[in-house]
Amino acid sequence: MDNKERKEKALEYKHSGCNCCQAVLMAFSDKTGLDKNTLLTLGAGFGSGMGCMDGNCGALIGAVMADDLMNKRRNPAAARKILACFRQKCGSVTCSELKGRDSGRVLCSCDDCVSNAVEIISSL
Repeated sequence: MDNKERKEKALEYKHSGCNCCQAVLMAFSDKTGLDKNTLLTLGAGFGSGMGCMDGNCGALIGAVMADDLMNKRRNPAAARKILACFRQKCGSVTCSELKGRDSGRVLCSCDDCVSNAVEIISSL
């Protein structure tokens, strides 16, 4: 599956009831070594970002999880790189800021956050 197809698959998952974290995880289900039910469970608590918009974006969290699962990583260096790339592409890493909860200005839509997260992982 190429990068474009993987992004499309992630958006299909997002539009069929998955939260942003789950959508990113599911887009890499063929590479993580975990079954889809486990990935859905793993990402379930990150809808509307961590802590219901007060923490990191769910798509970003899903990206770090997927990368760790695919590459058997056990250090924070890759997560730091993913976080920096995500911040650069999306304008923030915090769900409430991305969605403009307090400012009224949306920096990046959920669909774009999911697509960007998939793109970042695919480019590592």
